[in-house]
Amino acid sequence: MAPQFMFLIEALRKTFLYPELEWDFRLPLVKSINVSGHKYGLVYAGIGWVIWRNKEDLPEELIFHINYLGADQPTFTLNFSKGSSQVIAQYYQLIRLGFEGYRNIMENCRENMIVLREGLEKTGRFKIVSKDEGVPLVAFSLKDNHCHDEFEISDLLRRYGWIVPAYTMPADAQHVTVLRVVIREHFSHTLAERLVNDIQKVLHELDRLPSKLSSNSTIETQEVENNEKSTVTTKKSALETQREITTIWRKFVMDKKKINGVC
Repeated sequence: MAPQFMFLIEALRKTFLYPELEWDFRLPLVKSINVSGHKYGLVYAGIGWVIWRNKEDLPEELIFHINYLGADQPTFTLNFSKGSSQVIAQYYQLIRLGFEGYRNIMENCRENMIVLREGLEKTGRFKIVSKDEGVPLVAFSLKDNHCHDEFEISDLLRRYGWIVPAYTMPADAQHVTVLRVVIREHFSHTLAERLVNDIQKVLHELDRLPSKLSSNSTIETQEVENNEKSTVTTKKSALETQREITTIWRKFVMDKKKINGVC
């Protein structure tokens, strides 16, 4: 008998970008659907929800039973008591934007993602590792990172007001480092072009700087020279000390001889 798998679907992006796809409860193995409102629900952090197909699909161990008001009140929320501002904000956005409004925003995010991706490709310096479909983001890495790496680009971009994270991949792919830009509703076509221009400026700056290897070699050479100087200084100090001891001992012996002569 073939193994049975149950799926939990992250819904919001699929809803507005690919409404023609069957990804929800129309598929028999989909047991729950969750939405992170603080991502593309366009609400600040702190809101998310999940829907199960049937009551039987909700694991009993996720349910907390309380008798706060004298009766059993089962709940499976992650926070028992919190403010409702995120819920109100999400409700407002759903009413204000509706399906078409959300879809227009997501399509605009995708168009700006393409502008950024194509701009990075035109530099000839980057390899795009993310896919065009799915989340509107661009993940990219340097084609040649022997002289300078993605972490240096991320660091220099901060001078231009950009915080672009750079990180290595998980286990078995640690040798791959990527920069990642997530396109949100406020990231416009103009900002995408500006980011590409600032990245090109950073590349020009790095091209004028010594490479990581030469910098490391310079540091190692300076450390060796400093160690050698320290060794010479130490030897010289020891020699001077020996000379001082010899001089004192000689003076002591001569004084002894003079005393013996008098006697």
